[in-house]
Amino acid sequence: MADFESDALRETLLALSQFFVGDSSIEETLNRVAEMAVKVLPHAELAGITMMGPRGPETSVFTDPESPQIDQSQYDSGEGPCLDAFRYQEAYRIDVMEDDRRWPAFAKACLQHGVQSTLSVPLLISRDGDDGAFGAMNFYAHRPKAFSGADVEAAEMFARTGAVVLANAKAYWEAYMLSEGLAEAMKSRAVIEQAKGVLMSQSRITSDDAMDILRRASQRENRKLRDIAADIVAQTHS
Repeated sequence: MADFESDALRETLLALSQFFVGDSSIEETLNRVAEMAVKVLPHAELAGITMMGPRGPETSVFTDPESPQIDQSQYDSGEGPCLDAFRYQEAYRIDVMEDDRRWPAFAKACLQHGVQSTLSVPLLISRDGDDGAFGAMNFYAHRPKAFSGADVEAAEMFARTGAVVLANAKAYWEAYMLSEGLAEAMKSRAVIEQAKGVLMSQSRITSDDAMDILRRASQRENRKLRDIAADIVAQTHS
């Protein structure tokens, strides 16, 4: 690997390792990782990140709109280098697109967009001592033989660090949304308990009876139970 390429990789990995996921959304984090990935491979002209979505693999982020169009050929056929990188946790390189016979639908899509060579590497994360892939990073070039063995090594190194950043971002935002949900649930529970107390005091009824009144009112008015309870509490302070 040339010195300038080693320096670029080193600087990019350092910047990536210092990336604080709490400052950006998961979409912004994905975009930032993809933008940094292109800097690692000087001959990469397009880059995309394939992640597993609710309906299967999808190109979560890309540096050029051509990337998801090419990737879609893989998702439609169920075959392609980025899918195999994810499945088998290995890097796949195509040096000359016309000569490659492994993924015909993918090769056809690449040639339609003028892409002559590609490199796909898995996004690996270690859990309990074992490596697991949760996506793949894909690089495209319009000239043949754009990626060398050193490029494969650099891409794999970047992908490992990028995978940690993306996994941390995913965990951070899932935890954040969970905590937000729990906080809202606790607020709802508190106002419902207050409303029950008001009804129990006014009507001399049990806690279960008060809850039944709230539920019936919610169904009758087609409003959230918490909103019904909030109205009752507000009326006592008016």
